[in-house]
Amino acid sequence: MIFSLLKRLPLFAPPFVKVIPSPSKRLLALAQQLRHYKPPSSSWDDNDERTIEEAAEKVVSQVGFQESATQVAQNSDKFRSKRAAVLICLFEGDAGDLRVILTKRSSRLSSHSGGVSLLGGKADEGDKDDGDTATREAKEEIGMDPSLVNVITVLEPFLSKHLLRVVPVIGILHDRKAFKPTPNPAEVNAVFDAPLEMFIKDENRSVEEREWMGEKYLLHFFDYEFENKRYLIWGLTAGILIRAASVVYQRPPTMHCRK
Repeated sequence: MIFSLLKRLPLFAPPFVKVIPSPSKRLLALAQQLRHYKPPSSSWDDNDERTIEEAAEKVVSQVGFQESATQVAQNSDKFRSKRAAVLICLFEGDAGDLRVILTKRSSRLSSHSGGVSLLGGKADEGDKDDGDTATREAKEEIGMDPSLVNVITVLEPFLSKHLLRVVPVIGILHDRKAFKPTPNPAEVNAVFDAPLEMFIKDENRSVEEREWMGEKYLLHFFDYEFENKRYLIWGLTAGILIRAASVVYQRPPTMHCRK
Protein backbone atom coordinates (compact mmCIF):
# COMPACT_ATOMS: atom_id res chain seq x y z
CA MET A 1 0.00 0.00 0.00
CA ILE A 2 2.77 2.43 0.96
CA PHE A 3 4.72 1.48 -2.15
CA SER A 4 1.73 2.19 -4.40
CA LEU A 5 1.29 5.65 -2.79
CA LEU A 6 4.95 6.49 -3.27
CA LYS A 7 4.71 5.65 -6.96
CA ARG A 8 1.99 8.28 -7.34
CA LEU A 9 4.09 11.12 -5.84
CA PRO A 10 5.49 13.60 -8.40
CA LEU A 11 9.19 13.38 -9.14
CA PHE A 12 9.54 17.17 -9.46
CA ALA A 13 9.04 20.20 -7.19
CA PRO A 14 5.48 21.59 -7.18
CA PRO A 15 5.01 24.79 -9.20
CA PHE A 16 4.50 26.94 -6.08
CA VAL A 17 8.03 26.29 -4.85
CA LYS A 18 10.18 29.31 -5.75
CA VAL A 19 13.82 28.58 -6.48
CA ILE A 20 15.98 31.60 -5.63
CA PRO A 21 19.15 31.78 -7.74
CA SER A 22 22.45 32.05 -5.89
CA PRO A 23 24.47 35.26 -6.35
CA SER A 24 27.59 34.99 -8.49
CA LYS A 25 31.00 34.55 -6.89
CA ARG A 26 31.83 38.13 -7.78
CA LEU A 27 28.74 39.52 -6.04
CA LEU A 28 29.38 37.35 -2.98
CA ALA A 29 32.97 38.64 -2.82
CA LEU A 30 31.76 42.21 -3.23
CA ALA A 31 29.24 41.82 -0.42
CA GLN A 32 31.97 40.44 1.83
CA GLN A 33 34.26 43.36 0.97
CA LEU A 34 31.62 46.03 1.55
CA ARG A 35 30.48 44.58 4.88
CA HIS A 36 33.92 45.54 6.23
CA TYR A 37 33.65 49.11 4.94
CA LYS A 38 33.59 51.83 7.59
CA PRO A 39 32.74 55.40 6.56
CA PRO A 40 35.64 57.73 7.35
CA SER A 41 35.34 60.12 10.28
CA SER A 42 35.27 63.87 9.81
CA SER A 43 38.91 64.01 10.91
CA TRP A 44 40.00 61.97 7.85
CA ASP A 45 42.61 60.02 9.80
CA ASP A 46 42.67 57.16 7.31
CA ASN A 47 45.34 57.82 4.68
CA ASP A 48 43.62 55.70 2.02
CA GLU A 49 40.35 57.56 2.40
CA ARG A 50 42.17 60.91 2.27
CA THR A 51 43.89 59.84 -0.95
CA ILE A 52 40.53 59.05 -2.53
CA GLU A 53 39.09 62.37 -1.40
CA GLU A 54 42.02 64.43 -2.71
CA ALA A 55 42.06 62.59 -6.04
CA ALA A 56 38.35 63.19 -6.43
CA GLU A 57 39.01 66.92 -5.96
CA LYS A 58 36.39 67.33 -3.26
CA VAL A 59 33.77 65.42 -5.22
CA VAL A 60 30.50 67.17 -4.55
CA SER A 61 27.57 68.17 -6.67
CA GLN A 62 25.00 70.67 -7.68
CA VAL A 63 23.17 69.99 -4.45
CA GLY A 64 25.72 68.42 -2.19
CA PHE A 65 28.97 68.09 -0.33
CA GLN A 66 30.07 65.11 1.65
CA GLU A 67 28.75 66.23 5.01
CA SER A 68 32.11 65.84 6.78
CA ALA A 69 33.64 68.42 4.43
CA THR A 70 31.16 71.17 5.32
CA GLN A 71 30.57 73.58 8.16
CA VAL A 72 27.74 71.33 9.32
CA ALA A 73 30.18 68.75 10.67
CA GLN A 74 31.77 71.40 12.86
CA ASN A 75 28.51 73.20 13.78
CA SER A 76 26.01 70.37 14.17
CA ASP A 77 23.92 72.32 16.68
CA LYS A 78 23.43 75.17 14.24
CA PHE A 79 22.36 73.01 11.30
CA ARG A 80 19.42 70.63 11.68
CA SER A 81 19.06 68.77 8.41
CA LYS A 82 16.26 66.48 7.34
CA ARG A 83 17.22 62.93 6.42
CA ALA A 84 16.94 61.03 3.15
CA ALA A 85 18.47 57.88 1.67
CA VAL A 86 19.26 56.75 -1.86
CA LEU A 87 19.76 53.19 -3.09
CA ILE A 88 22.89 52.34 -5.07
CA CYS A 89 21.46 49.08 -6.42
CA LEU A 90 24.21 47.02 -8.06
CA PHE A 91 23.97 43.94 -10.25
CA GLU A 92 26.23 41.98 -12.59
CA GLY A 93 25.67 42.76 -16.26
CA ASP A 94 25.81 40.34 -19.18
CA ALA A 95 29.45 41.29 -19.79
CA GLY A 96 30.34 40.63 -16.14
CA ASP A 97 30.58 44.33 -15.23
CA LEU A 98 28.98 45.92 -12.18
CA ARG A 99 26.03 48.10 -13.09
CA VAL A 100 23.85 50.51 -11.12
CA ILE A 101 20.13 51.18 -11.56
CA LEU A 102 19.14 54.79 -12.31
CA THR A 103 15.96 56.62 -13.19
CA LYS A 104 14.96 59.65 -15.19
CA ARG A 105 12.62 61.71 -13.08
CA SER A 106 9.14 62.57 -14.31
CA SER A 107 8.63 65.95 -15.94
CA ARG A 108 5.61 66.35 -13.65
CA LEU A 109 7.75 66.71 -10.53
CA SER A 110 8.15 70.18 -9.03
CA SER A 111 11.87 69.76 -8.28
CA HIS A 112 14.65 68.43 -10.55
CA SER A 113 12.07 67.31 -13.11
CA GLY A 114 13.52 65.32 -16.00
CA GLY A 115 16.85 64.82 -14.21
CA VAL A 116 18.67 61.54 -13.61
CA SER A 117 18.63 60.23 -10.07
CA LEU A 118 19.20 57.23 -7.87
CA LEU A 119 16.24 55.49 -6.29
CA GLY A 120 15.34 56.92 -2.90
CA GLY A 121 13.83 59.84 -1.02
CA LYS A 122 13.08 61.38 2.34
CA ALA A 123 12.77 59.24 5.45
CA ASP A 124 9.39 58.44 6.98
CA GLU A 125 8.78 58.06 10.70
CA GLY A 126 8.03 54.36 10.21
CA ASP A 127 11.39 53.59 8.56
CA LYS A 128 13.66 51.43 10.73
CA ASP A 129 16.88 52.69 9.17
CA ASP A 130 18.39 54.18 6.00
CA GLY A 131 18.19 50.84 4.20
CA ASP A 132 14.47 50.70 4.95
CA THR A 133 14.01 54.23 3.57
CA ALA A 134 15.91 53.47 0.37
CA THR A 135 14.16 50.17 -0.41
CA ARG A 136 10.73 51.56 0.46
CA GLU A 137 11.25 54.45 -1.92
CA ALA A 138 12.53 52.08 -4.61
CA LYS A 139 9.31 50.10 -4.35
CA GLU A 140 7.19 53.26 -4.54
CA GLU A 141 9.11 54.61 -7.53
CA ILE A 142 9.63 51.55 -9.75
CA GLY A 143 7.90 48.66 -7.96
CA MET A 144 11.15 47.03 -6.84
CA ASP A 145 10.48 44.22 -4.38
CA PRO A 146 12.68 44.90 -1.29
CA SER A 147 13.26 41.15 -0.92
CA LEU A 148 15.26 41.20 -4.17
CA VAL A 149 17.89 43.53 -2.70
CA ASN A 150 20.49 42.68 -0.08
CA VAL A 151 21.41 45.89 1.72
CA ILE A 152 25.15 45.64 2.40
CA THR A 153 26.42 48.95 3.78
CA VAL A 154 25.99 52.72 3.87
CA LEU A 155 28.42 55.43 2.83
CA GLU A 156 29.09 58.72 4.59
CA PRO A 157 26.22 61.22 4.20
CA PHE A 158 26.08 63.90 1.53
CA LEU A 159 24.55 67.27 2.38
CA SER A 160 22.37 69.17 -0.06
CA LYS A 161 22.44 72.94 -0.29
CA HIS A 162 18.95 72.80 1.18
CA LEU A 163 20.48 70.97 4.18
CA LEU A 164 18.96 67.61 3.29
CA ARG A 165 21.17 64.87 4.72
CA VAL A 166 21.36 62.15 2.04
CA VAL A 167 22.71 58.73 3.04
CA PRO A 168 23.85 56.48 0.16
CA VAL A 169 22.86 52.83 0.75
CA ILE A 170 24.64 50.14 -1.26
CA GLY A 171 22.54 47.09 -2.07
CA ILE A 172 22.99 44.09 -4.36
CA LEU A 173 20.22 42.87 -6.66
CA HIS A 174 20.53 39.11 -6.19
CA ASP A 175 17.83 38.04 -8.67
CA ARG A 176 18.09 40.16 -11.78
CA LYS A 177 15.60 38.10 -13.79
CA ALA A 178 12.91 38.57 -11.15
CA PHE A 179 13.31 42.36 -11.29
CA LYS A 180 10.59 43.75 -13.54
CA PRO A 181 10.45 47.54 -13.10
CA THR A 182 7.03 49.17 -13.12
CA PRO A 183 7.74 52.92 -12.99
CA ASN A 184 5.32 55.16 -11.15
CA PRO A 185 4.50 57.72 -13.90
CA ALA A 186 4.03 60.47 -11.32
CA GLU A 187 7.67 60.11 -10.26
CA VAL A 188 9.65 58.23 -12.92
CA ASN A 189 9.84 58.62 -16.67
CA ALA A 190 12.39 55.87 -17.42
CA VAL A 191 14.52 53.19 -15.73
CA PHE A 192 17.99 52.37 -17.03
CA ASP A 193 21.38 51.16 -15.82
CA ALA A 194 24.98 52.29 -16.20
CA PRO A 195 28.41 50.77 -15.54
CA LEU A 196 29.56 51.77 -12.06
CA GLU A 197 33.21 51.94 -13.12
CA MET A 198 32.36 54.79 -15.49
CA PHE A 199 32.21 57.13 -12.51
CA ILE A 200 35.91 56.80 -11.68
CA LYS A 201 37.02 57.19 -15.28
CA ASP A 202 37.60 60.38 -17.23
CA GLU A 203 35.56 59.30 -20.24
CA ASN A 204 32.34 61.16 -21.08
CA ARG A 205 32.97 63.56 -18.19
CA SER A 206 33.09 67.35 -17.95
CA VAL A 207 33.24 69.66 -14.94
CA GLU A 208 32.28 73.14 -13.82
CA GLU A 209 33.67 74.97 -10.82
CA ARG A 210 31.12 76.29 -8.33
CA GLU A 211 31.11 77.80 -4.85
CA TRP A 212 28.80 77.09 -1.90
CA MET A 213 29.05 78.13 1.76
CA GLY A 214 32.48 79.57 1.04
CA GLU A 215 33.78 76.28 -0.42
CA LYS A 216 34.84 75.80 -4.03
CA TYR A 217 34.01 72.50 -5.63
CA LEU A 218 33.76 70.75 -8.96
CA LEU A 219 30.40 69.92 -10.46
CA HIS A 220 30.67 66.68 -12.51
CA PHE A 221 28.68 65.81 -15.64
CA PHE A 222 28.62 62.36 -17.29
CA ASP A 223 27.17 62.12 -20.79
CA TYR A 224 25.85 58.55 -21.16
CA GLU A 225 23.99 56.66 -23.89
CA PHE A 226 21.74 53.66 -23.16
CA GLU A 227 19.56 51.90 -25.74
CA ASN A 228 19.87 54.82 -28.19
CA LYS A 229 18.86 57.37 -25.55
CA ARG A 230 21.19 59.94 -24.02
CA TYR A 231 21.22 60.77 -20.33
CA LEU A 232 23.12 63.47 -18.47
CA ILE A 233 24.15 62.23 -15.03
CA TRP A 234 25.28 65.09 -12.85
CA GLY A 235 24.82 66.87 -9.55
CA LEU A 236 24.27 64.93 -6.37
CA THR A 237 23.75 61.68 -8.29
CA ALA A 238 27.15 61.96 -10.00
CA GLY A 239 28.90 62.94 -6.76
CA ILE A 240 27.50 59.98 -4.86
CA LEU A 241 28.30 57.53 -7.66
CA ILE A 242 31.90 58.75 -7.89
CA ARG A 243 32.26 58.06 -4.19
CA ALA A 244 30.51 54.67 -4.41
CA ALA A 245 32.68 53.56 -7.34
CA SER A 246 35.83 54.61 -5.43
CA VAL A 247 34.78 52.45 -2.49
CA VAL A 248 33.67 49.44 -4.54
CA TYR A 249 36.75 49.37 -6.80
CA GLN A 250 39.07 50.44 -3.96
CA ARG A 251 40.86 53.05 -6.01
CA PRO A 252 40.57 56.82 -6.51
CA PRO A 253 39.00 58.35 -9.61
CA THR A 254 41.36 58.76 -12.57
CA MET A 255 40.08 62.23 -13.34
CA HIS A 256 41.64 65.41 -14.66
CA CYS A 257 40.27 68.92 -14.58
CA ARG A 258 38.59 69.19 -17.97
CA LYS A 259 36.01 71.96 -18.32
